Amino acid sequence: MPNQPTPWFRRRDIVIAYTFLRIVLGVNFFNHGFTRLGNIPGFAQSMVDLFQDTFIPEPLVRAPALLVPIVEFIVGFMVTLGLATQAALVTGFGLMVVLMYGVTLLQNWDTATSQLVYCLVFFILVAGNSFNDVSIDAWWRRRKTRSQHLDASQTNQPF
Repeated sequence: MPNQPTPWFRRRDIVIAYTFLRIVLGVNFFNHGFTRLGNIPGFAQSMVDLFQDTFIPEPLVRAPALLVPIVEFIVGFMVTLGLATQAALVTGFGLMVVLMYGVTLLQNWDTATSQLVYCLVFFILVAGNSFNDVSIDAWWRRRKTRSQHLDASQTNQPF
């Protein structure tokens, strides 16, 4: 049918959408970590208290809980800026696996549902990394490519 609209999106629009989704997730993770940095021991203790009636020994709750705010903060910072984006996203996705295990063990299904939304966003961003054109990563790639082209053109120049 000749008048049917094409189902494809323009690359520019996907890049814009990807950039904003990446930044929103990054800000969210950054602030999750940032607001907890000043009281990491208190956060860890609250996690220990939450899991006290489960089979998980206290050290296996406390150790990851001490790291969660730091990982959230760093991942959020890197994702917001688009710095080592794919590694930061995979790290954040891995954190979501650990958090999902915890909330489902507690049978906190409302939080598990919320975390599934985070996982979906991580999936979209990891899968769509080729659209990460507005980022420090992309800037470095462009700079490196330009530098390589300049080097190649200079080596081909006669003296």
